[in-house]
Amino acid sequence: MLNGKTALVTGSTSGIGLGIAKALAQQGARLVLNGFGDVDEAKAEVAALGGQVGYHGADMSKPAEIEAMMTYAATEFGGVDILVNNAGIQFVSPIEDFPPAKWDAIVSINLSAAFHTTRLAIPHMRAQNWGRVINIASTHGLVGSPFKVAYVAAKHGLVGMTKVVALETATTGITANAICPGWVLTPLVQKQIDDRAALEKISVKQASDELLDEKEPSKQFTTPEQLAGLALFLCSPAADNVRGAAWPADGGWTAQ
Repeated sequence: MLNGKTALVTGSTSGIGLGIAKALAQQGARLVLNGFGDVDEAKAEVAALGGQVGYHGADMSKPAEIEAMMTYAATEFGGVDILVNNAGIQFVSPIEDFPPAKWDAIVSINLSAAFHTTRLAIPHMRAQNWGRVINIASTHGLVGSPFKVAYVAAKHGLVGMTKVVALETATTGITANAICPGWVLTPLVQKQIDDRAALEKISVKQASDELLDEKEPSKQFTTPEQLAGLALFLCSPAADNVRGAAWPADGGWTAQ
C-alpha cells in the first residue's frame, strides 16, 4: 500500500511511535526513526519487516536539530511523504507549583516540534500532491484533567494546528488529522501508574485499575497496535477525504 513512500515518525524508538513505524514498514514504507530509546533495537524491529530504515537523533525541543532531521530525510530518502508527530513528554503538578521550565519543555516538544516538522514537510508533499500529516494528540487534546496544564494546553494546540493544516491543504492530495488516544500502556503512562501506586501506597495493579476506572468506560488500555491500525487507515485511499479530524481512541472517555 505504501511502497515508495517515506514516513518520518518522531519519538519512534518505543511505545506508540515504534508501533506505528512498524505498521508503516509492513506496508512497504521507508522509515526515518527518531527518539532517545534503544535505537539499535528499534531499527532492527523495523528492518525485520522488510522496510528500509534510517534514524536521526534530533532533540525535538531544538528547531535547528529538527531542520537537520528533515534535511537528512530529504537527502537520504527524497523527502517525507508521511509525517507522524508522536514525540511527547509529561509532567504533573498543580498550576501554582508548575515549574516554568517544565511548561516550556512540554509545549516545545509536544506542540512546537510538530509545527517545525510540518512546515518543513509540506513543500515536498505539495510538489507530489500527496501527503499525510498524522498528529498523535491525546484525549487531553479534547478534554482537560487536573495537574496537567502544559500537556493539556499543548495537546489542545496540536488539535487546533491539525485543523489549520487540513484547511490549508483541503484542495490537495495532502491530509492532516489527529489521533487522540486515551490511556495507552507506554513507558510514560507506566511511570504515572508507578508514581500513583507509591503515593497512595497501593499495588501497581490497583493503581492501574483505578486509572482506567476514573476515565475509560471500557476499562481497557488502548494498544499501540490499535493506534497503528488507525494510522494505516488515515494513510489509505479510504481516508482521502478525512481532513482535520480529531479521532478519539479512548474507550469511551470523551463519550461521557
